[in-house]
Amino acid sequence: QVQLVESGGGLVQAGGSLRLSCAASGRTFSSYAMGWFRQAPGKEREFVAAISWNGDRIYYTDSMKGRFTISRDNVKNTVYLQMNSLKPEDTAVYYCAAQLRSQYSSGLGMDYWGKGTLVTVSS
Repeated sequence: QVQLVESGGGLVQAGGSLRLSCAASGRTFSSYAMGWFRQAPGKEREFVAAISWNGDRIYYTDSMKGRFTISRDNVKNTVYLQMNSLKPEDTAVYYCAAQLRSQYSSGLGMDYWGKGTLVTVSS
């Protein structure tokens, strides 16, 4: 079992920044890959970014590359999503998720999900 708790969401103006955190517990954090996803109102959930167990491989959706940065701290059992130059279209509930393998695979589903944190970007 893995428990995931996101934090750091909130209201921010367009052009601003936020850093989301996701604290994990239950299994050895450094053994599995992590990802961030988001779901905007009325839309399907979409992939944002993923990171391998040790951070050596990182993946982003093209539209977020350069604005968002995923990172992890295996001592603190936490994965982060730094979001810069935020746009109103970034408004969504952001979820972190765990994939119980060392390297992230987009062809496989995520094994555990957090409950999400809401990010609202005002224009």
